Amino acid sequence: MNSAAADGQVPHHESELIVRTRDVAKTYVLGEHVVRALDGVSLDVHRGEYVSIMGPSGSGKSTLFNVIGGLDKPDKGSVYINEVDIAQLTPSELAFLRCHTIGYIFQTFNLIQVRTALENVTLPMLFAGMNAEEADEKGAQLLDAVGLGERLHHRPTELSGGQQQRVAIARALANAPAILLADEPTGNLDLRTGKEIIELLRRLNDERGVTIISATHDLKMLDVSDRIVYIRDGQIAKIETRGDLELSLGSVEGIGEEKW
Repeated sequence: MNSAAADGQVPHHESELIVRTRDVAKTYVLGEHVVRALDGVSLDVHRGEYVSIMGPSGSGKSTLFNVIGGLDKPDKGSVYINEVDIAQLTPSELAFLRCHTIGYIFQTFNLIQVRTALENVTLPMLFAGMNAEEADEKGAQLLDAVGLGERLHHRPTELSGGQQQRVAIARALANAPAILLADEPTGNLDLRTGKEIIELLRRLNDERGVTIISATHDLKMLDVSDRIVYIRDGQIAKIETRGDLELSLGSVEGIGEEKW
């Protein structure tokens, strides 16, 4: 944990915003029902922060995640990445931004089953125009960084859930993104493995300075986050810094999400 986070302050990079949402709204029509997934969400994320977005199922946290990542478009409001309004980008410009600026980590890993760990990691690099030899070298380095240096040529079916998520994290880092978006990254993992993944993400945040935004139910994420954004009914209910939380390890393990 960096000292700024331990003191409950926004990290030192506070003067530089990497993500801004302004009055973002998103509505879905499901049969006769209208679901207001996001209802006027404004949020600033500072470069190098570790931010966790928490809330009950259906609260809007995954929708906010998708809107920030350019995977979905808001019906209203604006999303800025590095001060660029992504709604104004052409499809090719948006694809370039997603390829080079944002890395995605999903609950279900989303690995290509017929490809090895190394091949899964190098695919984004090849799509970005890197030559195969350089991609293989960098992919091996990334897999080594996430603790899978001995598993380069194993396919997903030959890896545990935690190992598959490590491959997914290495893949998300392939093009040296400034932002990692993690959607329930521990959702399919057991308690011990989930804790290992959380600690790995924190280490990558500290060592590489990558901004991490995680949509999560996992209360263990609180212990490594600089700020926690609580979403309810499509709106920000409150935001806490690490210093606001008075949670012992035992309470983090046992408390229910409805505490707030």
